[in-house]
Amino acid sequence: MTKDQSITEDQLDLMHIIEKDGRASQRLISQNSGFSIGKVNYCLKALIDIGFIKINNFNNSNKKLNYAYILTPMGIQEKTAITKQFIIKKKQEYDKLNSYLNT
Repeated sequence: MTKDQSITEDQLDLMHIIEKDGRASQRLISQNSGFSIGKVNYCLKALIDIGFIKINNFNNSNKKLNYAYILTPMGIQEKTAITKQFIIKKKQEYDKLNSYLNT
């Protein structure tokens, strides 16, 4: 995936989840999104590759390696733009369906 390609709705969902809790494990992200762990991993790697998410390692008290997923400024900008486009599209669909019901 390159920066010129648009992200999928699944990837957008993951970006929203990560924005709420960047320290969530892939297992927890999987549970919150309803996606398989493999799909979460695949989507996260794609988002990291295009620079929308960065990954940081940190150690907890048990000395186990964990990850923190962080939206980059570019990722936040893209998430916001796509969310706005989605809302506009859904409003247009609503208006169109509403016009069918009123005719």
